[in-house]
Amino acid sequence: MEFKDILKEIKGNLLDLMGAKFDDLKSEAKKDVQDFLNASKEKLERWTTLLAEGNLTIQDYKWLIESQKDLVVLKGLYAAGVSKIKLGHLKNSILHTVINTAIGIIKGNNEDENTSDEGEE
Repeated sequence: MEFKDILKEIKGNLLDLMGAKFDDLKSEAKKDVQDFLNASKEKLERWTTLLAEGNLTIQDYKWLIESQKDLVVLKGLYAAGVSKIKLGHLKNSILHTVINTAIGIIKGNNEDENTSDEGEE
């Protein structure tokens, strides 16, 4: 699977997460998600590719993604009056969503490849 497809899935999952938590602030949440993805895209692509190639462990991938916490600014939600405590919890949820989505897709692809290899023996 190409990174753009993984990024699209991550974005969809993040928008679902934000919509579930801040249904009344969808436009602010959507802009905050897009700002984070724009700021992180190059690193996400590099790290996700390394993980998919087996050149990065899952633990290292998680650590690298979690190091991006400062890039999750959430200006729109903060300006709309969401508390700093809620925003802190949301940042963690955003990072975990990125991690779980990417790892789930990569694991799924690796299992599909292994299954197709087994059928050819």
